[in-house]
Amino acid sequence: MKKLLFYFWQWTWGLPVNLIGGVAYLICKYIKKYDTDRVGYAFIVLIPWNQGGLSLGLFIFMKKDHPRENWTYNTRIHEYGHTWQCLLLGPLYWIVVAIPSAVWCNFFEGYRKKNNVSYYKLYCEKWANDWGQKATGLKLIGIE
Repeated sequence: MKKLLFYFWQWTWGLPVNLIGGVAYLICKYIKKYDTDRVGYAFIVLIPWNQGGLSLGLFIFMKKDHPRENWTYNTRIHEYGHTWQCLLLGPLYWIVVAIPSAVWCNFFEGYRKKNNVSYYKLYCEKWANDWGQKATGLKLIGIE
């Protein structure tokens, strides 16, 4: 019953995010033929790109074959936390999580390196770590 409610809520309250993620997932899986996986109730696509991870509701897109094994393990947990944020926030996910996360990731890398600030210091990233760990029952490795 929990799983049914999860999907129902994602496809109603979280519809805008999941529609975009779902279309991208179908293209990646059936047209591009990228490998897929699962974490919890979410679907993962392993993409040969230079980015880290991206969560669009139920759909997670991650770098395939990252050289650090802990990175892949941690990213699955972290991105699954974003899936749960979408469940809570629905259409507000874009404003509260997605946009701040994208800006932090893409425009503040130099600031983070210069000031030795963790990527997970931003509220929505720490929150994703916390919820990902709670939802999966797994612990992140080497992340504060």
